[in-house]
This record gives sequence, C-alpha cells and structure tokens, in this order.
Amino acid sequence: MKCNQLTIILFFTLFFYNANAQEFKLGKVSIEELQQKVHPKDTAAVAAILFKKGETSFEYSTDTGFDLVTEISMRIKIYKKEGYDWANHEVIFRPEGSSRESIDFSDAVTYNLVSGKIEKTKLKSEGEFEEKVNRYWNKKKITMPNVKEGSVIEFKYKIKSNSIGMLRDWSFQTIIPINFVEYITYIPEYFIFNRKLKGFVSPKISVDKRRQSKMVNGLVTKDGSVSTVSNFSQGKLDYEETKTTYLIENIPAIKEEAFVNNINNYSASLEQELSMTHYPNEPMKPFSSDWNAVVKTIYDYEDFGPELNKTNYFEADLKPIIAGLDTPEEKITALLNYVKTTVKWNDYYGYSCNDGVKKAYKDKTGNVAEINLMLTAMLRYAGLTANPVLVSTRSNGIAVFPNRTAFNYVIAAVETPNGLILLDASDAFSTPNVLPFRALNWEGRLIRKDGTSEEVDLMPKIASNNTVMMNYTVDANGLVSGKLRRQRTDHNAMIFRKNVDNIKEDAYLEKLENDNEKIEIKEYLRANEKELKLPVTETFSFSGSNLCEGIGGKIYINPLLFLTDERNPFKQENREYPIDYGFPFLDKYSINIQIPDGYKVETLPAPAVLNMQDNLGSFKFMTNLSENTIQVVLTHQINTPIISSEYYSMLKEYYQGMITKENEKIILTKI
Repeated sequence: MKCNQLTIILFFTLFFYNANAQEFKLGKVSIEELQQKVHPKDTAAVAAILFKKGETSFEYSTDTGFDLVTEISMRIKIYKKEGYDWANHEVIFRPEGSSRESIDFSDAVTYNLVSGKIEKTKLKSEGEFEEKVNRYWNKKKITMPNVKEGSVIEFKYKIKSNSIGMLRDWSFQTIIPINFVEYITYIPEYFIFNRKLKGFVSPKISVDKRRQSKMVNGLVTKDGSVSTVSNFSQGKLDYEETKTTYLIENIPAIKEEAFVNNINNYSASLEQELSMTHYPNEPMKPFSSDWNAVVKTIYDYEDFGPELNKTNYFEADLKPIIAGLDTPEEKITALLNYVKTTVKWNDYYGYSCNDGVKKAYKDKTGNVAEINLMLTAMLRYAGLTANPVLVSTRSNGIAVFPNRTAFNYVIAAVETPNGLILLDASDAFSTPNVLPFRALNWEGRLIRKDGTSEEVDLMPKIASNNTVMMNYTVDANGLVSGKLRRQRTDHNAMIFRKNVDNIKEDAYLEKLENDNEKIEIKEYLRANEKELKLPVTETFSFSGSNLCEGIGGKIYINPLLFLTDERNPFKQENREYPIDYGFPFLDKYSINIQIPDGYKVETLPAPAVLNMQDNLGSFKFMTNLSENTIQVVLTHQINTPIISSEYYSMLKEYYQGMITKENEKIILTKI
C-alpha cells in the first residue's frame, strides 16, 4: 500500500514538473510564457531569451571533405516596445571564396495570446532579406511579423561553411537576460582546436567520446584553401568524435556602463580556432600555435608582406618630399601628411590589401591595409626602421589567444632610440603617437621583416589636455554674461576636430547653446582647426538668464555654470570589467567671477583635494576671494588610460566626492 502511494506521489510530481517545465524545443510555446508580463529575475528587461541552443558538427563528403555546420534555435520573449528590435535577427557570412558560407533561416514564428488562445504568425518571404556589407561579407536578416508587447518569437538558422579553421564565436550572455543556453560541439579526432572561455559567468562543461563510421572513396583533407587527397583510401572512415556540451541557466543581462571598451569583451562567450590537424597516415600540421606563427603566416600572405616590397610606384614622387629632411621626426611628419593628403580611406578595415598599394595610390583611395602598408614602405624607403603593427579595433574586441582572425586593422610603427612612434594615415586628424580612438585597444603585434614579432602597447602615455578659462559677471537680476576660452590637445583635439568636421558653424553653435543650458553665444572663433600640431582653441562670449538662482534676496551660483558635472557616471554597485578611458587626460578650469555691486559673499565652497590610490588620478578644487572677484581653479586628472575593476569602489566614491564639490553653491547676499 505504501509502495503504491509512493508511486502515485512520484507520478504526479513528475507530471506536474513536466507540465510546468519550459520546453526547450521549437513549436512548444506555452500559454504561461505568453502571459508573463515581466522577467521574473529582471523586471526592467525589455526582452529575454527563453532558450538558445546550438550545435556545431562536421559533415563529411567524398567530393569536398569536411564541412562545418552550425545550427542555432532561439525563443525570445518581448516584454516592452523597447524590446521590438529583438524580433529582428541578422547573421553575416562570406558568400564567396575559399571560406564561403551559406545561411538558411527556418521555423520562424511569432506567437501571441488572443482571447486566451495561442495565435501563430509565420514568417513570409518578404520578411527575409539579404544585403551586401562589403566585398567580402553579406548579411541575411529576418524581421518577424505581428510583434507586440507580450509576443514570443522563435526561429532557427543553419550556417554551412567549407572553412574548418575557425568556429564561430558562441555567446552565452547579452544585454538582455537568458534563461537557458546550451551549446554542443562534435569534433572529429583529426582537428585540435584552441578553446578560450571569457566573461564572468562560466558554463557547466561535459565531454563524451564516441566512434563514428562513414563510407568513403578516399579521405579529402582541407588545409586552409587547399584541398588534397590523402593516402588514406579505405572504404570506411572510422574515427573518434568528441562531444562537448556547454550549459548555463539564468544568465543575467550584461549591463552597459560608462567607460567600457567593448562590452562583448566581458560577456560570457566561447572562442575556438583550429590549432592543428592530424589526418590518417599524415604528420601533424600546426596552425596558430603561438603569436610568432600567426604573424609569420599573415606576413607571408600575398596581400600583406609582398605589398611592403613595392616602391617603384611612389619613388619619383617621394624624392622631393623628403629632400633636405635630416631628422627622423621631420621625415615621419612629412610622410604621414603626404599619405593622408594623397590617399583617402574608404572606411574598410582589414590587414589585407583589397586591390593592392599601387592601385590605391593611383586611385587615391584604399582600405586601412593599403594606406598604412604604403606608409610603412615609404618610411623604409626614407631610411627609417619601420614595420607594420597588427591591431584589433575596439569594435572587434581584444585578442584572447593566438589566431589569424584576432586582428582586423594595421598601423605603422617607426623604431627610434626613444621608443616606437605609432602612425595611422587612414585618419585625417591623426599625428605621430596620436592614433584614432578605434585603434586604442590595449595591445597590437609588431611584425619585422625577419618574421619575428613583439607586443606593442597601443595605449597613450601623455595626457590629453582640456583647458578652460572663463570670466563672467553676475548682475543683481541674476543675468550671467562672460567669455570662455577652451584649448584641447592630442586625443581631445583629435576627437573635437572629427566632431566638427564638415559641420556648418551655425548648426554647431545651435547645438552648443542647447547642450549648455540654452546660453546665447556671440563672437565665436576657432583657431588651429587644421594645424594638427597645435592645440585647437575655441573662444566665445556667452550670456544666460537661467544660469543662477535668486531666492529670498540671495543669489546662488554654481561656479562652473553650464560646465558642471551633475551625475556620477558610475552607477552599478559592483563592476567586473575595467574602466577604459582610452587615454590619460587633464581637465583644468580657471574661473573668475565678478559679483554685482551691493552684494557680498555669504558662502564660498571650501578648497578640497581628492587623491586616488596608486596615483591613478586626482581632483583639486581651490577658491579665493579678492574684493569683488571670486577665483575658482579646478583640476581633474586621470593618469592611466585603463583602471582595473578592483579599484571600482574607490573610483565611484572619488567621482561622487568630485561631483558633490562641483555642485556646491556660491551664495551672494545683499550688503
């Protein structure tokens, strides 16, 4: 009797569990999922991935050898209108060449709850698009139909590639929560992959090995873009396959915050690249075993190293450019400016030349590789020790292990007794050792002619200055009028020049006024906008009637007026990823305030000094009263471009102290 009761209890327990457990299978959307109004663990989420499942396997064909196949299925819940973008999905792929891929979407359905019943709307052909991204990449995109707040969408897609060298990155985390992620790889014993997990959430990993048998006429092997038939010619292909399963549940959304390089650098993900192959009756063949092997492979590419040896196309033009120049600095500046003004960047990244340096020089346009390999060749021709430096841009992420796809950019470097001088002629506003922000991504890899390489620190060492001098008066009615002069150097100057490039002055001034408490600006002047070696300066007169407050016969003034920082950029309680400013900087404000006749200073903010530990930065606030003039000097300095997350609590407290001090009021009262 007791046994029967236990059986009944177990039956109903399992039945209840199965009835309420989420089905991780397409087509099994439940009413409970559609009724859910908010995510149970993140009520602010605009959408959530209910499950994401993927499998990567190797398919064998006697004609083509092994192909790489990845199938991904997803179910997504839309909670708010702001989450509608999650009803669109796109995948980039290479449609041609030795690494060609194909993408096929299927089982794409939107589910809604209508009058208590589940309504299904299938994706039609007009909701699927294919677009060309550039000469190498296309993208396929789906836009799901009939999406509303509360909808659940599902879809599946299959990626087939004839390139087995690099498995696509697998992401376990994104900016919305994910309830369940499972990723499985099936890898034959012939392929050994480097594997790198990153992020702060780790999957459960299980490994299982099994035998596979396939009937073949001969084993076709693939080494890069070359296909050969091995001397293995048995009728049956028998090999061991490793199944690796990665599983995570209840993954929180990764939160964007101030001064993050690329949030994808820190989200939980898996990267894998082929490190060697070992086919039957053949020796092991290594690929990306270390960085020296990687860069040697890249240097030997036809569209990289050999392009550096071509000089006849520019020699006649270059001789008068460098004639009479004696110092390396003179030659570097002259050649950098010559390339920048001669060949314009076409907005394409890459370390490989598309059409070659000669054609780029002739057509006066080229990609990053063509421009900076050309510059490197010219620097060598001028007698300087110049080499290319491979870079991964901020948008591309940080290279976590040796692999050929870690880089997507290249710059030039000149070795001098005082260290490396880094150059990028693809940016019109760059100067020696002032690279565009996109290239300030921790470390690059310098390659020399002999095939050796070394790590290069890309992060700037010299502080970029932002110096403001402001004089203003306050009248008895609270009207503020004055003059401001701002000077920017190095990266601050580069960013400003880029922001105002091709912007009409009227449009710029309108935005400047609106962004600064709707002040009225007159007598605007800009100096050294095109003189890149000099600081760029702005001067203007301003006035405003809402820049201070009059309460009870007293006048309350924020000393920095419209330049006051009001909010702490660091909001999270804890932070796991570093604070990346891009470059060290010094902000300095020197302010003179003329108080109106008939008033005196009742309250003047006290001086303050805040110092971060380990000399990471400092804040100084000094005040002085001399007759009817108040002097305020404020400096905020960050001494390193990247601050480790272990300093986050200290940094957050530092910023809060700085903002509190900036917002302290000067109080004037009638005499």
